[in-house]
Amino acid sequence: NLDAMAGAGIRFTDAHSPSAVCSPTRYALLTGTYAWRGALKNSVLWAWDGPLIAEGTQTLPGMLKEAGYDTACIGKWHLGHSRKKYYPLNKGFSHFYGHLNGAIDYFSLEREGELDWHNDWESSKDKGYSTDLIANHAVNCIKEYSKEDNPFFIYVAFNAPHTPLQAKDEDLKLYGFDPSKPRFGKGDKTGRGNNQQQTFAAMVTCMDRGIGEIIKALKETEEFDNTIFLFFSDNGADVGSSGELRGRKFLEFEGGVRAPALLSWPAQLKGGRTINQVTGFVDVMPTLLDILNIQSKAEFDGLSMLPVLSGKTETIDRNFYLGMGAVVSNEWKFIEKGHNENMKMESDMLFKIDEDPFERNNLISLHK
Repeated sequence: NLDAMAGAGIRFTDAHSPSAVCSPTRYALLTGTYAWRGALKNSVLWAWDGPLIAEGTQTLPGMLKEAGYDTACIGKWHLGHSRKKYYPLNKGFSHFYGHLNGAIDYFSLEREGELDWHNDWESSKDKGYSTDLIANHAVNCIKEYSKEDNPFFIYVAFNAPHTPLQAKDEDLKLYGFDPSKPRFGKGDKTGRGNNQQQTFAAMVTCMDRGIGEIIKALKETEEFDNTIFLFFSDNGADVGSSGELRGRKFLEFEGGVRAPALLSWPAQLKGGRTINQVTGFVDVMPTLLDILNIQSKAEFDGLSMLPVLSGKTETIDRNFYLGMGAVVSNEWKFIEKGHNENMKMESDMLFKIDEDPFERNNLISLHK
């Protein structure tokens, strides 16, 4: 389903998360600003942490709600949960269904031994595999909202394929799972296949199937053509693969911050295109507000990508902050030594990123 959408829509080859982990990326999506402006810098939000989005911060769902949109957050929140005032319903969403923490169990829907599944303010006793529950609820919301006069904004945040790696047996069997052979790992092996890669592939397949159901619902309700459909990954690969890109999750190399991304809006934007423009989550809010002609007094770190999407300009010259002392432009990428202890760098790094996307040739000695 995602491959089909990428072929029919607009595919971004140079899209980035403004960090190599998820919580700062989600902050950027919902505020249009980098996470260092909030309470978090370059890490995820832990179960015992306070809020990430400060009170009074303008959010994308909040502005859309003021403009008459129904706004729903379905799936993973991970932006504050120790007090109800940090919940999605107090950050601009009119409906929330899903989990507040990251890394929940896909089957028990628990984190740290406690149920973390909610429907608005109350705990939900729904049973099932979390990816299916998220997709099914999104479909139901589309069908419900399509009957109303108001436009709608649905933020569908699948926890898949984040750890813990857990998949349904029927999906594992698509990738050669043999129940007579051992499941990988120690301790509770619920949902684990014969190895990590098999389980990861099965999880992605289930998510893709759910996305297909969402697309189907948009088409059946005749909302698809005039829906801005955006798919994005919040960081680079962990168990999966980033191909030839260097590094992975937690690292500011491209394998940790360059993310798969596609957009579809058949009614207004020509599909079947590839855009090679440095962009990312921080650009989503200013771009959508520009499209909808909604004015904001907030100052954004992101830029509207509408001129590039509409074809009025080929590229926008800009510097995109990646966290941990790293910045990328359409041509160059700089990473400062010492900001990320996981990088194990011997010096600052500078890459001609448009010619060297795999970051093989450090040119810092030529440009000191």
